[in-house]
Amino acid sequence: MESLLSGHLSLVIFFPLLGIPLIVLFSYIFKDSVEEMKWLVMGVTLVEFIISLPLFISFETGNAGMQFQTKIPWIESLGISYHIGVDGISLFLVLLTTFIMPITVLSAWRAIHKGMREFLILMLLLESALIGTFVALDMILFFVFWETVLIPMYFIIGIWGTERRIYAAVKFFIYTAFGSALMLIAILYLFFVHLQQFGAPSMDVLDFYKVSLPFDGILSPQGLLFLAFFLAFAIKVPMFPFHTWLPDAHVEAPTAGSVILAAVLLKMGTYGFIRFLLPFFPEATVAYLPVLIAIAIIGIIYGAFVAFAQKDLKKLVANSSVSHLGMVMLGIFVLNLQGVQGGIYQMINHGLSTGALFLIVGMIYERRHTKKIA
Repeated sequence: MESLLSGHLSLVIFFPLLGIPLIVLFSYIFKDSVEEMKWLVMGVTLVEFIISLPLFISFETGNAGMQFQTKIPWIESLGISYHIGVDGISLFLVLLTTFIMPITVLSAWRAIHKGMREFLILMLLLESALIGTFVALDMILFFVFWETVLIPMYFIIGIWGTERRIYAAVKFFIYTAFGSALMLIAILYLFFVHLQQFGAPSMDVLDFYKVSLPFDGILSPQGLLFLAFFLAFAIKVPMFPFHTWLPDAHVEAPTAGSVILAAVLLKMGTYGFIRFLLPFFPEATVAYLPVLIAIAIIGIIYGAFVAFAQKDLKKLVANSSVSHLGMVMLGIFVLNLQGVQGGIYQMINHGLSTGALFLIVGMIYERRHTKKIA
């Protein structure tokens, strides 16, 4: 079954992209084809969810390794390959993405009044990039998907958002791009260290796990690399005090944007901590554990207090996300099986519950044209 489904994962990643040329074709054949395009994308996202289910059904529990792997050489001179696979960490995040996307498309059915074709194309691109981020096992492949997510989300907030949409979109872009730039530098450094230690070029995540880095405080190689990866993922989660872009992005985004942002996009940061930060930099993680736990706890309490003070329903749900994701990070930083399992479960819980809350806020806004609690 493993060998039968090894190519299936690639299908799950790229299937949404097949909808894009179909949308373009529809718009040229039928001039007023908005309804047809919506049904087409709805069909594509539903089929995508159905074809992602065999990953769950055929997944071997108790197997700690990667499953459904595909590895094809890409840029051999740099050791870059198209390497994908899932384990118990990424499996549920892939399923969460494919489950949420049809609901997100449905939420935009009557709410988006202009540029529906472009909006649907961006949603399909976003779905592919999100799934790719969760299954990539090559650092450059991961980085490509990670950055691709940024582009459709930027336009979804910036074009279909509310009054201060440009400010929110630019702030979201600058924060995330800054963290990503630091991470790219750290990835390149790890590449050269691996080359030095093993004599062969590789960008494979599983090879990077074997790299040993000297640790002697924050200014040592492991300390600085830890800091670069930490900032990239902490901004994406977002952890306190890097969270200030989130309420703006949520409040200004259309309902569909808020749902996908809360349900899946924020999980990229928490996933990055488990997949990359902890195994790449074990000594630095242990050394800074008190600080990491403190930041997580501050985020839990601060996010809750700020949520209590809100007059805007969307801001309330957005700030509660800071609190919920602080809980996820606390579970991960406890560094035991129960904590990490709890963190992963809470990621899924948060995706479903907060996604649903944003749908409800969107529904109230469509009827009352206000987000004010009063």
